[in-house]
This record gives sequence, C-alpha cells and structure tokens, in this order.
Amino acid sequence: MKILKNLLKEATFVFGGGLFLLTIAIAIFGPMVYNVNVESHFMPYQAPSMQLWLGADHLGRDMISLLICGLQNSLYVGFMAGIIATGLGTLLGVYSGYKGGAMDDAINMVTNLVLVIPSFVVLLLISASLQEGRSLELIGIIIGLTTWTWTTRSVRAQTASLKGSEHINLAKVNGADTLTILVKHILPYLFSYVFMVFIIQVASGILTESMISMLGLGPYDSVSLGIIMEDAMKNEALGDGVWWAFMPATLLITAIVFALYTLNTSMEGVFNPALRK
Repeated sequence: MKILKNLLKEATFVFGGGLFLLTIAIAIFGPMVYNVNVESHFMPYQAPSMQLWLGADHLGRDMISLLICGLQNSLYVGFMAGIIATGLGTLLGVYSGYKGGAMDDAINMVTNLVLVIPSFVVLLLISASLQEGRSLELIGIIIGLTTWTWTTRSVRAQTASLKGSEHINLAKVNGADTLTILVKHILPYLFSYVFMVFIIQVASGILTESMISMLGLGPYDSVSLGIIMEDAMKNEALGDGVWWAFMPATLLITAIVFALYTLNTSMEGVFNPALRK
C-alpha cells in the first residue's frame, strides 16, 4: 500500500496509468456501448458524418468498429508477447544469476547467440513463411520468443546482486533448497523490477506487431491497429487525404506506447533510490 501511495503521488504515473486504462476500457466496454460491425455497409472511404463518426475504410467498413476490434487484438498480442518474453526471460535470468558456474555460462552463451541474430528479421522470415497460418496467438508467441533476451540479461544482473545478501545466506544456513530461495527470497525482491520489464515488453509487442502488419505480414484474416494502417497505406489513403483511415489507429498506438513508457519511467523513479535523488 505504501508503494501504491508513493506511485499515486507521481503525476506521470497517474497520467500514464489513466491513459492506458482508458485504452483498455475502450477495448473491453466499447462493444457494449457501440454497435460493433465490421461488415461492409457504407461507401468506400465515406467521410465522417453524424451517422458515421469516423467514416469508413476502403471496403466501406465502419472505422470505429474496426478501431475497437483492432485495439482488442493489438492489446491481446502485446500482452501475450509480454507474458512470454517476461516469463521466459525472468526464469532464465533468475536461475542463471543465482546458480552461476557452468549453467550460467550455458544460458549466457544461448542468450548472446540469440542477441546477435536480428530478431525482427527472424520474425519477418517466420511470418512470411506461415502465410495463412498467421493467427493472433502465433504472432504473439513468435514475438515473445524472439524478445526474451534483454529480460534475461537484466534480471540475471539483478539476481547476481542479490545472491550475496544476508537473507539469502541465512536461508542457505537454514537448509533452504534452490527452488525455495528463488521463489521465496529472490523473486519477491525482483517483483517491481520484473513488472517494469513486463510493461516495456507489452509496449514492444504492440509496436512489433504493428510494424510487421504494416509490412503485410501480420495476423491473417484478423483486424489489428497495424493492419488498419497497412490497409490505408496499401490503398493510398494518405495520398488521397483520407485521414480517418490511418490517423485514429496511429494515435491509438502512440497513446498506448506513450502511456506504457510513461508508467515505466515513473515507476523507475519511485523504485530506484538513485533516480529519486
């Protein structure tokens, strides 16, 4: 509770958290207050009006409906990628940082090997090879499995700094095994740091999905914010001045990523004594 009170004193935390919760609220409650329909019912690129607040896309689909569905799917992919990357990276980083020795060397070698391979290029190659098999779930899994290395290295460093703490040495003297020490005496101390890493991984997942979707390699037969932007680019909406086909999706992605990075920065300022000073 004390940590939450300190966070709520930070204007940037309140702003970033409020903005991100607003996007989640739109994704969850949007279909309850708006008649979401992604079928073609209007003229292609019909301009915004009282009947159609944000106009229609190149297929005559209601843009607000597309944005709500796209927001849901982009958040879904981002959270899935964030959970996989953070979970895998944390497990490997904690175990490697605590055990040291040959296991640490092996995990470091694999991590460094994956780091030198351009993950975005690998992601593009995998997405291109899947063709019609590119589901939202598969895209989220691929992003998560190609972005865990940074989490592993940072969590390993944090764990290594905790390994020699008095409470860890006391647990060893009392006969605690490795699993008990990791779960009860190390992970709780890393929770705030891992949560901040998770926030960044979610933002990275949303951005990555948007980028590959804009290249035409996103989820097949699904709507996401990146795919909305890709459709607008492919059909030259920008050149024709059809701002409603791409601007709202761009603003939504910008708002989500800005909110998450603002949250991360404000939390780091509270949890890191050096930054507080």
